[in-house]
Amino acid sequence: MNRNPLLQLLHTHQPADIEEQRMWLETIEFVKQNPLCFERSLQVGHVTGSALVIDETGEFVLLMHHRKLNRWFQPGGHADGESDILQVALKETQEETGLEQIEIISSSIFDIDVHLIPANSKDPAHYHYDIRFLLKANKEEPLKINSESKNLAWIPLTEVALYNDSESLLRMVRKLN
Repeated sequence: MNRNPLLQLLHTHQPADIEEQRMWLETIEFVKQNPLCFERSLQVGHVTGSALVIDETGEFVLLMHHRKLNRWFQPGGHADGESDILQVALKETQEETGLEQIEIISSSIFDIDVHLIPANSKDPAHYHYDIRFLLKANKEEPLKINSESKNLAWIPLTEVALYNDSESLLRMVRKLN
């Protein structure tokens, strides 16, 4: 797996604040030190791809109510060996929302977040090194809930904190302003 394209993307990213900068540096080191960083089988952690999807007005974001975690998040998921992390974010967004017409606003990284995933019956606790991109979709296109979600909804930017007040999500929303 070629890590160089991701490392190049990481090196051109400009973190928004000190916390994102810490996670950015941590992600660079993780990718450099782990040739299998895109594999879910790397039990210490792995690179994931997700997307903040905005509507055409830029006033709404698409969130999914995650079935297992029982919280609202942006769509995204495991790379499963795919090193083109933008394609991972796009594929996961399509699979988790049913959207077919999605525009890539930029191929540059929009945000980086490192978070601990709690242990479950199949996996030990591990880290997700989440590489996030900004995408756009038509709010009128039908959404399709899949097995990973309980619900999908276009949320006004001003109300995102009512669904998920994590700094991870709110930092991305602030970047839109």
